[in-house]
Amino acid sequence: MADFNTDLARYNMIEQQIRPWDVLDPQVLEVMATTPRERFAPKAYANLAFSDTEIPLDHDQTMLEPKLEGRILQILQIKPTDRILEIGTGSGYLTACLAKMGGNVVTVDIHAELSQRAQQQLAGLGLDNVQFEVGDASHGWQQDGEFDVIVVGGSLPMQQESLLNTLTVGGRMFVVIGDDLLMEAQLIKRISENDWSTESLFETHLPALLNAKKPQSFVF
Repeated sequence: MADFNTDLARYNMIEQQIRPWDVLDPQVLEVMATTPRERFAPKAYANLAFSDTEIPLDHDQTMLEPKLEGRILQILQIKPTDRILEIGTGSGYLTACLAKMGGNVVTVDIHAELSQRAQQQLAGLGLDNVQFEVGDASHGWQQDGEFDVIVVGGSLPMQQESLLNTLTVGGRMFVVIGDDLLMEAQLIKRISENDWSTESLFETHLPALLNAKKPQSFVF
C-alpha cells in the first residue's frame, strides 16, 4: 500500500467506521489514528487492514474490526496509571493501543506463534510497558496480581468467577458472553470486594477462548 493510500485508508477508517459507531473520545481517536494498523495485519490481508471486517489470523483467530476495537477502548475509560490484562494477544494492534493509553499491559495468548509475531510487530514503536506471556488465561492470570482493566479478546460461554476476582475494586472488564447462537458484549465493574455490576452493551460475535469453563449440561 502506498503511503498516500495508507493515510487515506486510515482517515476513512476513523471517519466512516469508528466515529459513526459513537466512538468519539478524542484520546481513543488519536491513538487509533497514530498506531500503524497495517503493521499488524498479516501480509496476505494487508489491503484489508483498515476495512470494516475481521481479518483472519493463525489458529482460527481474528483481528477485530476497527470499530469494535475503538468501542472497547472507549468503554473501558483507560487511565495512564491503569494496570491492564489482555487475554488473547491476537494481532497485537489492540495491545499497542492499550499500551499507549494505560500504565502497563500484560498480554497473554495461548498460542506462542501469535504472541511472538505480535511482539515483533510492536518492536520499534517505542512502547516499553508491555509484558508478553504465553499461557492459558481463560480462568484469569493470578500470577501477576490484580488488574484495573481486563480485556477478554475471545468469547466466553459463561462468566468466569476467577476473572471477576482478578479485577481490582473499581476495575473494569470488557467481555463477550454467550455461544454461537447469541453473544453479548458486557462491561463488568468491581464495586467492592464482593460486588460487581454488569452492563449489557451490544450483540456481537467473537471466536471462543479455548478451555473456558462451560455451563453444566443436564442429562435426563
